[in-house]
Amino acid sequence: MNQIFVANKPAGISSNHFLSSLKRKYNQKKAGFTGTLDPFASGVLVVGFGAHTKLFRFLDKTPKRYRATLWLGAYSKSLDIERVESIWQTHELNQQSIKDSIDNLQGTLTYSPPSFSAKRVNGKRAYELARDDIDVKLKQITSNIYQTKLIAYSHPFITFEVTVSEGTYIRSLGEILANRLGVKHASLSSLTRLSEGKFIYNQEEPIDIKQSLNIPKNNYNADINNILLGKVLSISNFDKKTDGYYWLDNNDTITIIKITDSDVTYELNKVPLC
Repeated sequence: MNQIFVANKPAGISSNHFLSSLKRKYNQKKAGFTGTLDPFASGVLVVGFGAHTKLFRFLDKTPKRYRATLWLGAYSKSLDIERVESIWQTHELNQQSIKDSIDNLQGTLTYSPPSFSAKRVNGKRAYELARDDIDVKLKQITSNIYQTKLIAYSHPFITFEVTVSEGTYIRSLGEILANRLGVKHASLSSLTRLSEGKFIYNQEEPIDIKQSLNIPKNNYNADINNILLGKVLSISNFDKKTDGYYWLDNNDTITIIKITDSDVTYELNKVPLC
């Protein structure tokens, strides 16, 4: 089976374990996913079977939208509910000030990723070092926060939604929000990914590959058998000749090419549609 679909990962299971359950469900051996979700998080996970796993990098997966609940006063080194060590009493906040602080997250943010992250430090994952109580200092990253919205405030829990660029750490946004509200400790008690780009959960229905690629379509104006046989392609036979990646429609398959300095090379050839 060659297919890409959107699954809904439940909380309390790793993305890899969830993928294993999908492989058993659909009796598939080759499978993968994009955008790992932490075990405590739930929501959209783009899953591919067979040859379609090769197409992940050409999918339109950004921006991403999340719904998170921030637990004010909960101290956790991982900034989430999995490692809460203590709970501090915090004073009730003014809802308008919360809304203003969430609105002010919009824009470009530069911040340090959480120490419990998959970033590599000297060949090891940061979370491996953090679990051994080794001080981890990660390089700052920059994220774009496109939209924010306060959903609910029921002290000490703040639920909000954010639409962000790829690679944004929502746990860090929760920490930044808490600091701006003058709250010393806070951790995410829940996190749900609502969408990845145009992808939302739809009962694991297969997506239309031709409508989901983030690269433009090109037209080849010569014998299609040249493509199907993997022959050398001339740039003169294409409508679009500028440098970049393009996909070609072969009816039952697609081909992805790369044009560089008038040279045409195959990136992926004859990827089946099903």
